Amino acid sequence: MAATFPTVDKCTSNGREKHMVVADMDGTLLRGRSSFPYFALIAFEVGGILRLLFLLLVTPLAGLLYYFISESSGIQVLIFATFAGVRVSEIESVARAVLPKFYSSDLHPESWRVLSACEKRCILTANPRIMVEPFLKDFLGFDTVLGTEIATYKGKATGFVCLPGVLVGKKKADALKKAFGDVQPEIGLGDRHTDIPFMKLCKEGYMVPAEPEVEAVTNDKLPKPIIFHDGRLVLKPTPLMALLTLLWLPVGFFLACLRISAGALLPMPLVYYAFWALGVRVTVKGTPPPPPKKSTGQSGVLFICSHRTLLDPIFLSTALGRPIPAVTYSVSRLSEFISPIKTVRLSRDRARDASMIKKLLEEGDLAICPEGTTCREPFLLRFSALFAELTDELVPVAMVNRMSMFHGTTARGWKGMDPFYFFMNPSPAYEVTFLNKLPAELTCGSGKSSHDVANYIQRVIAASLSYEYTGFTRKDKYRALAGNDGTVVEKPLLQPNKVMGC
Repeated sequence: MAATFPTVDKCTSNGREKHMVVADMDGTLLRGRSSFPYFALIAFEVGGILRLLFLLLVTPLAGLLYYFISESSGIQVLIFATFAGVRVSEIESVARAVLPKFYSSDLHPESWRVLSACEKRCILTANPRIMVEPFLKDFLGFDTVLGTEIATYKGKATGFVCLPGVLVGKKKADALKKAFGDVQPEIGLGDRHTDIPFMKLCKEGYMVPAEPEVEAVTNDKLPKPIIFHDGRLVLKPTPLMALLTLLWLPVGFFLACLRISAGALLPMPLVYYAFWALGVRVTVKGTPPPPPKKSTGQSGVLFICSHRTLLDPIFLSTALGRPIPAVTYSVSRLSEFISPIKTVRLSRDRARDASMIKKLLEEGDLAICPEGTTCREPFLLRFSALFAELTDELVPVAMVNRMSMFHGTTARGWKGMDPFYFFMNPSPAYEVTFLNKLPAELTCGSGKSSHDVANYIQRVIAASLSYEYTGFTRKDKYRALAGNDGTVVEKPLLQPNKVMGC
């Protein structure tokens, strides 16, 4: 039956400006024919290790049902294992903050060529609408998303689906007729025989073949780039990768505890070598300034670092071979407990903050690692501008880290676990680049405004990292990823504490 339709490469994209296209998702819009990795991402993000393990254990059953009984029953098993008992708001959060990056890296070039040429775009998918709609509408500009509707009770998913059930086969055709009535779409795209019923309702139908392998659409061809991303997993969790991740977690957690203990208990000059012995790679570039000489009354240097994780000031201290106090405005209690360095929490009182920071700079070097170092960030400008008024000894530092399994930072989850996730990577790496100290003529001491100095530092760090200006702020990031503006409840603390950094 599939042979009755030509392949998608035969579909012209010229003159489609007023046309409507309807497409399946897995295997059609996306190159991959399996939706397991996306269910696995949700399972891990909302339920952690146990939920991912449960999903992995029932996957063989889902596969047997899918291939030998019916597509809908196999997908229903995946939906139940992933969603049962999970808050709907958490599912929406993962769909908005985590899935878009993985979906966008798997777009089929031929399908997207046709879809992007049409004015109106509609997706018909067996996947739950709640997990695919944010990406399709916000990033690809789809007008209509018709997918399986999950059942809910008191704000939580039950694991079951609403009538008419999982959208496969004839149910896709029924959903299309219900949505558009007598309007006949110009193009229908599918990849398997169960897509034929809805494709017959279109004026033209095209099949997307599984072979040969094709390269995914590149990011520069997307209508809207993926700027913000959250989530713990670095790689797309195929069944094999999910299994390897679960097997590595106990080993990785033990290794993380060992690495954190080494950083917290050993003298800072030895931490660099201990990290290398434990598989943590620290690369130092540039020429760091020597420690200040208190005997001559020399004030400390202010290191202004780009923000990657909570561990930024730890690796700055590791690179320098001496502990550098850090300034922040929030930190978790767990990070506070395991930290090898001293941190000062800023308040909202500018005069009090300035007095404390000036005192710390008189005692030695100091570091700040504010978020938004390379974008338009009002908080960063206030943050950096405050320091620029207090000292002319300013050294920008560009931070880069590499992780192969887990991301060491999150906007949605508990940030107290950030250090553990970073150190659970088999061989995590940090690259610390010391840039040139700001010339005297570019500091506040030479008449420059503090905001001009802060903006200049941002541009220098961004240029070093080859980052582009986006115009987004820290609030934009947290609204996109966590559904809030990232505001931290103010605590009346401005005393030095042993904490993890910023």
